[in-house]
Amino acid sequence: MDSIVSIHVPREILHAARMTPEELCCELALHLFQQGKLSFGKAREMAEMSVGAFQQLLGSRGIPVHYDLQEYAEDRNTLKELGQL
Repeated sequence: MDSIVSIHVPREILHAARMTPEELCCELALHLFQQGKLSFGKAREMAEMSVGAFQQLLGSRGIPVHYDLQEYAEDRNTLKELGQL
């Protein structure tokens, strides 16, 4: 069973950034993916987006999809866990 870790972000920070908590989470997922710290599947999961929507977002930001065999295996496992494969 997965556990959830909460990050406390002051409302003032969200207000100053003009972002919702969901948007901030999505930006963090994009950044971690771009830095190679999250696979495509895990970043997409963190951003709570469909595969197509996340691919479009990456494209709109000019972020290339780096996808290797290990990431493919992780994504297959994630899909199996979610009952989508």
